[in-house]
Amino acid sequence: MNEVSPPTYAGPPPGAPEQVRAILAELRRLYPDAKTSLNFSNPLELLVATQLSAQSTDERVNKVTADLFKKYRRVEDYATVSQEELEKDIQSTGFYHTKAKNIRAAAQRIMANYGGEVPRTMEDLITLPGVGRKTANVVLGNAFGIVEGIVVDTHVGRLVRRFGWTTNEDPVKVEQDLMRIIPRKDWLDLSHMLIYHGRAICLARKPLCAQCALVHLCPSAFRASYLTAKLH
Repeated sequence: MNEVSPPTYAGPPPGAPEQVRAILAELRRLYPDAKTSLNFSNPLELLVATQLSAQSTDERVNKVTADLFKKYRRVEDYATVSQEELEKDIQSTGFYHTKAKNIRAAAQRIMANYGGEVPRTMEDLITLPGVGRKTANVVLGNAFGIVEGIVVDTHVGRLVRRFGWTTNEDPVKVEQDLMRIIPRKDWLDLSHMLIYHGRAICLARKPLCAQCALVHLCPSAFRASYLTAKLH
């Protein structure tokens, strides 16, 4: 019995403007209201929520911040609370020792260097303990409407590698690759839409390629469907 060859991708070249535009258009159709799923009402709350979201789910973080944001209303509250008390309040998000340490230190730096206001630039935000480009991009884009880059989390990284937009694993290098091919006006929405799609369809272990509206634009879909067929 002859081995069946995997189907070949016949769409636009990965990363070419035609493919990028088509994927963006389809994502906008699928997720017209995509936005961050972290609950917040000001830049400080979003900064804290984003720090808590590392190695956790937004759903879990939102449960914690529902009470946390009632107790801690100002940057001074985080700057002056004891390590032990803050750890107790955020424990269920995981890695609570490091998170509490970073949140307290970030708040203290905001008090000392930025007049108690969350800074509004990438350069200043990444000087805060526990804040890298991903967290800074989340805060800048969603709290201030300032877009300096693209948020790259695990969903975004996974999907753009499957689209053929990058081969890099490092989030900073992935972001640089994306910024070269994605129009700046789409930077903020792109990450929200990819996160929605990653949760709904393009799952990490078993992507639902048969249900995916992007299947004709995704070179990985053909490999995934072929491997799935071989297993059954």
